[in-house]
Amino acid sequence: MFISILFTVALLLTIILPVIGYFVGERTKGRFKRTVIGNVVAFFGVFLLGTVFIFTSTANAAVADTATISSGLGLIAAGLAIGLSCIGSGYAVASSASAALGALSEDSSVFGKALIFVALAEGIALWGFIVAFLILTHVA
Repeated sequence: MFISILFTVALLLTIILPVIGYFVGERTKGRFKRTVIGNVVAFFGVFLLGTVFIFTSTANAAVADTATISSGLGLIAAGLAIGLSCIGSGYAVASSASAALGALSEDSSVFGKALIFVALAEGIALWGFIVAFLILTHVA
């Protein structure tokens, strides 16, 4: 209970203190950006640490005796497969879709070719889901 209250107070302070610090000094665009970035980093840092401390005892109680380190690493691998493939797919779709729209504005006959390149970029995420599914079937 005490940790939950301390966690809530810490989160509120990470929001309030940078805002007060911004309004006390000179208000410039660069200082506002630094304040927002500092606010976001502090808030999510405190949130991550608080979540780890609050749920550590819950997670330890929920772990079964049959769980091994290999199953935990398999779950991490599945999460990384999905996460990294989706990030890569998003980056590829962003660049290929913008190039495809530029090409379509010049010549509308390249729609099929442009659609294929965007679909290939989205396929990266599908491969990540397939790999994660295969990892999860072997972990369980």
